Amino acid sequence: MTSAVAQGNVPVPTQARGRPSSLTRSRTRSAWAFIAPSLIILALIAGWPLARTIWFSFTDANLNNLSDYTFIGFENYLANYDGEWLGLLTDSDWWHSVWNTVWFTLVSVSIETVLGIIVALILNAAFPGRGLMRAIILIPWAIPTVVSARMWNWMLHDQFGVINDMLLRVGLIAAPITWTANPDTALWTVVMVDVWKTTPFMALLILAALQMLPGDIYEAARVDGVHPVRVFFRVTLPLIKPALLVAIIFRALDSLRVFDLIYVLTANSRDTMSMSVYARQQLVDFQEVGVGSAASTLIFLIIALLVVITLAAGRVRLGEDPR
Repeated sequence: MTSAVAQGNVPVPTQARGRPSSLTRSRTRSAWAFIAPSLIILALIAGWPLARTIWFSFTDANLNNLSDYTFIGFENYLANYDGEWLGLLTDSDWWHSVWNTVWFTLVSVSIETVLGIIVALILNAAFPGRGLMRAIILIPWAIPTVVSARMWNWMLHDQFGVINDMLLRVGLIAAPITWTANPDTALWTVVMVDVWKTTPFMALLILAALQMLPGDIYEAARVDGVHPVRVFFRVTLPLIKPALLVAIIFRALDSLRVFDLIYVLTANSRDTMSMSVYARQQLVDFQEVGVGSAASTLIFLIIALLVVITLAAGRVRLGEDPR
């Protein structure tokens, strides 16, 4: 029998070849039955508005009368009138908002990832008051975005803000700076506020991954005299990579659709306008529902495309262990 198995002469059962058993099929049906209500609710509250937005992007709908509109095809995106190209894809303000959003996402998520790893490593160490420190570090993330943006708006005020006052007292600046109105500092100011608010979120997810790591590998590294920096890059970082990628994807999604933080800090300023702020401007200020819906549809497509690229680049298989 042993030799037959070794030679591969024993037939492999059907179940072993990958066909699911009756128990597995039963569990699968039960799982679908449990999640079906959630999927239906999700389709109603998310799928229907998305489909309606995509539909409006192909119309000339106006906010004054949403029931009176005409199907115009792709004219909101790109159209040629008497040899002149018009539409969203020819609007320099739209492409500027795309650049602002992508730049904001790359810079803010990169800084938050680095700071989140550092904070998570500190909070993962054993020291007196660690539990209190973990609670305190989450305060910026717990504050609503609109509240924190308004708070920072006052702190950064060029006349009454505490930031300018402190910098003037220590002699780092000679005159007050209009942080949110100056084109050279506005976008960096938004990044700074976003980093202050959402770094705790990154630290929380990374800390959860660190808490799951086995301690024996670190004990073995300590006994072998491996330098802590080498342990981090050779052991810790590869082990937390799946959780780190999930955290980066979540933050990238939030950053790509950022609206409230930028709108409260800088309103409709072209220097900091994100894609969502642009879509809001078209929908509300200009009352062009068709153009605003086209911008919203492109935001959805851009985010979906970047998520697919990120998953493929990180070789993350949903529902499977990374290889």
